[in-house]
Order: sequence, then C-alpha cells, then structure tokens
Amino acid sequence: MPTYEYRCTKCGDFEMIQSMAEDALTECPECGNPVKRLISKPAVIFNGSGFYSTDYSGNNNGEKKSKANNKSA
Repeated sequence: MPTYEYRCTKCGDFEMIQSMAEDALTECPECGNPVKRLISKPAVIFNGSGFYSTDYSGNNNGEKKSKANNKSA
C-alpha cells in the first residue's frame, strides 16, 4: 500500500499508509483540523540483473560512459 503525505494546518506534515481505493483524508487524525494531501516524488529502486548501482546516478544525464572515453591519450 502506498504512503501518502499530508499537511495539517496545526500539526504540520505527517504520513499515512492508505489503500489507493481509499478517499484522501480531509481532517487530521490528531487534532481534527483540515489537511491537504501533498504531492511528492516516489522512491524508485531498480533491482534485478539488468541494473547496476552506477546506472543513472544523475550526474551524467542518463548517459553511460564508454571505455573509449575513459582512456587517456
């Protein structure tokens, strides 16, 4: 089940594990004040034999270095 982030007008930010079929919360479970669901980036982890820990690290714009580029002249 996904974890959704909410922001309460009084308590601040909190996370709630909910089914995707459930409606979004409208009030804080702690104090009852209105809440708003936040939008955030999902955490994606690529596992399996086709992925390496150095792939798409963000510092090379998704391009892999070839062995020819690594040799010095």
